[in-house]
Amino acid sequence: MHDTGPGDLPDSSGLSALSTCWDTGSAGGMRARIDRRTSGHTHDVLKILLVVLLGSLAVAGSVTAVLVSPWWWAAACPLLVLALVAVHDLVQRRHSVLRNYPLLGHLRFALEALRPELQQYFIERNFDGRPFDRDTRSIVYERAKGTDAEEPFGTELDLYRTGSEFLTPSMAPRSVPAEAPRVRIGGPECTRPYDMALLNVSAMSFGSLSANAVLALNTGAQLGGFAHDTGEGGLSEYHLRPGGDLVWEIGTGYFGCRTDDGDFDERQFAEKAAHQQVKCVSLKISQGAKPGIGGVLPGAKVNAEIAAVRGVPQGETVISPPFHRVYSTPRELVRFLARMRELAGGKPVGFKLCVGSRREFLAVCKAMLEEGSAPDFIIVDGAEGGTGAAPLEFADNVGLPLGEGLMAVHNALVGVGLRDRMRIGASGKVATGSDLVRRLLQGADYTNSARAMMFAIGCIQAQRCHTNACPVGVATQDERRARAVDVPDKSQRVRRYQQATVKSALQIMASMGVDDPGGLRPHMLLQRVNPHTVRSYAELHDWLTPGQLLTSAPSSWAADWKAADPDRFTH
Repeated sequence: MHDTGPGDLPDSSGLSALSTCWDTGSAGGMRARIDRRTSGHTHDVLKILLVVLLGSLAVAGSVTAVLVSPWWWAAACPLLVLALVAVHDLVQRRHSVLRNYPLLGHLRFALEALRPELQQYFIERNFDGRPFDRDTRSIVYERAKGTDAEEPFGTELDLYRTGSEFLTPSMAPRSVPAEAPRVRIGGPECTRPYDMALLNVSAMSFGSLSANAVLALNTGAQLGGFAHDTGEGGLSEYHLRPGGDLVWEIGTGYFGCRTDDGDFDERQFAEKAAHQQVKCVSLKISQGAKPGIGGVLPGAKVNAEIAAVRGVPQGETVISPPFHRVYSTPRELVRFLARMRELAGGKPVGFKLCVGSRREFLAVCKAMLEEGSAPDFIIVDGAEGGTGAAPLEFADNVGLPLGEGLMAVHNALVGVGLRDRMRIGASGKVATGSDLVRRLLQGADYTNSARAMMFAIGCIQAQRCHTNACPVGVATQDERRARAVDVPDKSQRVRRYQQATVKSALQIMASMGVDDPGGLRPHMLLQRVNPHTVRSYAELHDWLTPGQLLTSAPSSWAADWKAADPDRFTH
């Protein structure tokens, strides 16, 4: 037990101060609670007074209209409507803002609805809009109209920004070729090769696009001599009627060539692949904007026309699974592609994918080597590619961007010695001549464009594709809206845009001292890695030599090459 001295006793003045603080804190807390209660009570009273005031004014106006003059209805009716809306706002449970701020809360929703237009027209600069900036959209619009796509006073871009890329001009430029080169699609197993243009219409289905939009795109392709990918929604009369060259895309739903239970139907496929306009067939494995996701087409949207095109029952919900039923291993994929070519009468056959695991693609390459068979082309779809609707998490985070995907596929095929027998297409935000040249430098042989072709027929990037309320009639099945797309005019715009963009690409290549796309090399594309340093793509990335993976795989590829299994997809 310890003795306690006088100095150990609590100071009475300290206790007094503590007591005072406690009393002050309690009083302050109580006042704050009272203020909050009073404020909440006042807010509730004001809301009720607002409704009562509007109701009273509406009643007074109605009485005056009956007793004095019918003109008073002009004031009474709006007040009555406002009163009813205010009552509805107070009692509804869906929107908290409206419960707390009847009538005024609607201003928040109105501004939210107008935000995209305000952002696009008044806030964004020429070069920072997304997905496509104003400068890019303007280039497409001007070329489609046949006007000069030129700007005065120099670039608005910050060329010292990290990540900026530059194409290198030559001190000995060449003349621009009189005719645009074409790319021969068709390997040793193909008996009916096709000469592909450098820029073509990328995959967009009838159903996602209106009938008039599809007609305009295919008519433009026919006029300009380039190809039009059908998308996975099947071969419609709108694809076939104008007579343009088609790449028939087949997805996991096998639309247009499916059995009643959703399997691949060889007989239907052979019949439709025999169409004279079908020049190539593409098996869609995945899509850049949403790789690994299937799709659901609600029964309400499956009208008689779409049901006939896709080969599904009218009015029933249709599901496209995330995977194919026709294969489960790399070897089965290679064999199925060979079977498709046989059924298509020797026409070029390939597949489209958004690259993810390099190891899985190398497994497909091993299967090609062991089977002695390979597709005629591969379309690499970048993660920046577009779609009518996709979960934001997938669009923003899943899949390789086009540049990385292209270089992975190109180098893998070079490394196994198969690059010479197949061609690589690139799709994903290709809109200008410089975009086209950049993708050729990264490993592509040709390019496809979807959204830029939509701009050419009137798309304004309203981003309403998923609502069936496209303001310009492009991405809708509403016939009234679709009438806005004038097929004769818009088809000429598609032709002019494609030709002007290819011409621009050829001019850029000529300025680089290149006569033909085959002369482009990785060292001709530079990237700023920091504010003071620029490196070429030849320095920044691995570029394999023919057959290198078969002899001595570089360390950066060795682990993936060793783990790649032609009989199993291993991520």
